[in-house]
Amino acid sequence: MSSFLFNLLLKPAAPPPAVPPTVVGGAATVQQPPYVPYNIDWIFPRLRRPNRLWHIASTGVIGLVGFFSKIVIVWLNKARVHNIEVLENALEHRPKGKPLLTVSNHHSCFDDPGIWGLLDTRLLKLRNVCSKNVIRWSMAAHDICFTNKAHSLFFMYGKCIPVVRGGGVYQPAVDLCIEKLKLGDWVHVFPEGKVNMTKEDLRFKWGVGRIVYETPILPIIIPIWHIGMDDVLPNEPPYYLRTGKKLTYNFGNPIDLSALMERLHSSPVNEEEARKLITDRIQEEMMVLKSETERLHSEYLKS
Repeated sequence: MSSFLFNLLLKPAAPPPAVPPTVVGGAATVQQPPYVPYNIDWIFPRLRRPNRLWHIASTGVIGLVGFFSKIVIVWLNKARVHNIEVLENALEHRPKGKPLLTVSNHHSCFDDPGIWGLLDTRLLKLRNVCSKNVIRWSMAAHDICFTNKAHSLFFMYGKCIPVVRGGGVYQPAVDLCIEKLKLGDWVHVFPEGKVNMTKEDLRFKWGVGRIVYETPILPIIIPIWHIGMDDVLPNEPPYYLRTGKKLTYNFGNPIDLSALMERLHSSPVNEEEARKLITDRIQEEMMVLKSETERLHSEYLKS
């Protein structure tokens, strides 16, 4: 089982094949279309209209991975968590049909599902981490998680949506996230668009702006910043889970975009500008949360 989980969750993807140069006007230029190692078109209809078999398999996968994540993050490492009740209250008490969108930084391949292992450990609330009806939908890199049939089934049952990095904001993964939010579901997004191994301040991808802009009911938007996940699963070999690491997780208060959305709808701007304004606002709030989390983590390391 451990080797199975390693290959499905932790093993890094092979690099894409080299694209030969194309000669244009006597000069060689390299065209780099998004690399799609495996046909993922069949996955979207199944995620859009899951059948009984999907629900049974999803319950098993989410329960297994959720419990595994709790063991790694809560029991084998030293997690200090701030304000997680903000998320748990949204999961349990938001009005029926009200969508939930969480956004976080991305420092390790184990960020998701690792973060969700933090959800309340009280027996009655294990459903938050182990239930397919509660746990999030999340976009996952097509060239890492969806490289063959077995991997695709596993991640599909884990409520992961294959996103083609470099495919732009108008692609099936983003469309499906909007559809799930329209149903009142929970969607999680890594707006940096990749594992940020250098931890630099990357400009957020506009996909998150499109998701918010095109969801009819404004979602509850909860920002999350975490530090230390790349100590648990480093981004360089050897790739194996570590124990005994100090981790800090900070769940911010919901980001209120109601005034911005009202302004965008009352004085319409083009869609590109709207996506930019929404994304910039979310990034501003995330940078404030980042600074606060860095302070909290520094205090934790000194304790």
